[in-house]
Amino acid sequence: MVVVVVVVVGLVVVRAAVGGVDVTYDGRSVIVDGQRKLPFSGSIHYPRSTPQMWPSLISKAKAGGLDAIDTYVFWNLHEPQPGQYDFSGRRDIVRFIKEVEAQGLYVCLRIGPFIESEWSYGGLPFWLHDIPGIVYRSDNEPFKFYMQNFTKKIVDMMKSEKLYASQGGPILLSQIENEYENVEKAFHDKGPSYVRWAAAMAVGLETGVPWVMCKQDDAPDPVINACNGMRCGETFVGPNSPNKPAIWTENWTHFYDIYGNITKIRSAQDIAYQVALFIVKMNGSYINYYMYHGGTNFGRTASSFVITSYYDQAPLDEYGLIRQPKWGHLKELHAAVKCSDTLLYGQQSNFSLGALQEAYVYSRDNRECAAFLINTDKVNDAEVQFQNRTYQLPAKSISILPDCTNVAFNTAKVSTQMSTRSRQKAVELDSPEIWKEWNEAIPAFDDSLLRSDSLLEQMNTTKDASDYLWYTASYQQSEDSQSVITVNSHGHVLHTFVNGALIGSAHGTFRNHSFTLETTVPLNSGLNNISLLSNMVGLPDSGAFMERRAAGLHTVTIQENEVVKNLTNYSWGYQAGLLGERLQFYTEEGSSHAQWLNFNSSSQQLTWYKVKHGLMVKVLAGIIYQDPSSNLQITYSNPPPVVSWRREMPSQNKHEKHHGRRPKVQLRCPPKRNISKILFASFGSPSGRNEQELQLYYISCFALTEDDNNLHSGIQYTVLTG
Repeated sequence: MVVVVVVVVGLVVVRAAVGGVDVTYDGRSVIVDGQRKLPFSGSIHYPRSTPQMWPSLISKAKAGGLDAIDTYVFWNLHEPQPGQYDFSGRRDIVRFIKEVEAQGLYVCLRIGPFIESEWSYGGLPFWLHDIPGIVYRSDNEPFKFYMQNFTKKIVDMMKSEKLYASQGGPILLSQIENEYENVEKAFHDKGPSYVRWAAAMAVGLETGVPWVMCKQDDAPDPVINACNGMRCGETFVGPNSPNKPAIWTENWTHFYDIYGNITKIRSAQDIAYQVALFIVKMNGSYINYYMYHGGTNFGRTASSFVITSYYDQAPLDEYGLIRQPKWGHLKELHAAVKCSDTLLYGQQSNFSLGALQEAYVYSRDNRECAAFLINTDKVNDAEVQFQNRTYQLPAKSISILPDCTNVAFNTAKVSTQMSTRSRQKAVELDSPEIWKEWNEAIPAFDDSLLRSDSLLEQMNTTKDASDYLWYTASYQQSEDSQSVITVNSHGHVLHTFVNGALIGSAHGTFRNHSFTLETTVPLNSGLNNISLLSNMVGLPDSGAFMERRAAGLHTVTIQENEVVKNLTNYSWGYQAGLLGERLQFYTEEGSSHAQWLNFNSSSQQLTWYKVKHGLMVKVLAGIIYQDPSSNLQITYSNPPPVVSWRREMPSQNKHEKHHGRRPKVQLRCPPKRNISKILFASFGSPSGRNEQELQLYYISCFALTEDDNNLHSGIQYTVLTG
């Protein structure tokens, strides 16, 4: 049975300014200046890398077959205090977008301004917490006022720099809010009305390009509803209007890592399969990889329990190095999809090839044809007949035939080389003689300037100036005793000191921040200093009513024999942050003012440590590639890489030989490093006609960098098949 799908489209036009282009859309695709587009996009967040890295990251994304770069806008970075803006350094969003433009790519600007993104407080500035009567992300006048102010600030900045496509710039799409459907029901009638307000507010800013809302199935017209997740080809409900295209704003290339969890890896094969499935099942016309480069959560920017390294398993790793086979396999996919524009202009039909196999065919009046052959069986390979020819489909795979005859790409067949990332020891730092230490002062109640007759909530007390809050009390004891102290905390970490000595620690977890510390404590006759150091591992980044979220201690009791004394409503003193923080020991200048002592392994547990060495090691300069003399394992499978597709090449009915593809090799070193040696090995002929024939290149890279006076060497390798 053949099913023919006729897409009924109604064109939505967003008029361009003079010098720009019309950006429109219909039920089939985004349309730029009259041309249908199927952009592949990748998320690269400007504050999670350095400006010096941006050109290289964007260049590698483009080389990987991307057409666009996607980024959030980080409100709490840009407006740390009401009306005080910062767009310097890593915050220079205009510079970042202009770099994308200079390299010929589009931009999807996800303003939010709530972004989640495993970013501290979901991108909201903490000063919003102190606005009277505010309720975040709801039909609440105080929140809407500040949200609109910031959104307009960003839009006006983009307009002034002529960065929207309607002005001739690169910004093709904008996003308002973020995954709001996850919390909408919690706000009852204030939820849907907020969605309508946010959509109307955004459209009213007249950017000249379409707006999207991800995970918002009821996105009001003309805002496009989009999908986030790993399997949008299976889970997306589809556009909420026949006049809107199917957009995938977050195709997760990995799983963000958190403290205490084992890293999970998503395969290149699974990513490619889901992309191809989204294209055919949903008429997908925009796919964004989240993340394409994750980068680094510098400083205190990570949200609760999220580690510093962000999406290191993305196609570009934390340091911006290409991660294979993910980068290369997706590049092959993009090349195969772009082999034919019949996908965007042809009529789609689909029919069964077996119990779990089917074909999607795109055809045009000029007899151009493209096909996707799908095997949804997760276990078994399948042999199918299509247009009187036989094709082998691996389990859970999709073959792309740009001319309905020759296989340009199969999602399950990885021909890209595997890569490893290894480090070489640059300097020894394990000698106690080179280390210095400074003991952090343990404050007592008498040292505190802020006092209260109750346990204060931590975030509201520190105002996000520090992750640390000291709770101190003076406890009168009639005689020496061994008592039990019990502390209940809303997270995330607790260290308990009595009379300056550490007597116990405890912590929560990513899914359960709350925990209880219970330990025996020696109390002296007379006054005892109880000092409880509560430490947050990042602020929360999601959920309804974030302004009501609590952290820090909520009950403290001391049990002597059978008597339990509740200290919750006791007289408590408070100190936000550590003394070493305030003195900025983490900076070279701040540490120079401290009186450092020689290392003592038996010193107290709350200690700052310092080491000074001649080699100034930068994280990005410390990656050393694998030496060719070491054991190197290479996995090879057909087909060879998609580099070009020439339909005029005769197929000779060798449908799995992929004629017309011209392999090439690129030999290159990391930035600021030059090729000093090339080693070459060949196994078989360059045509690569069986799995034993391949070519192997080693490149030796050497450089003397100006900033570290240290010789770095490294190896990058590329496996090439015919």
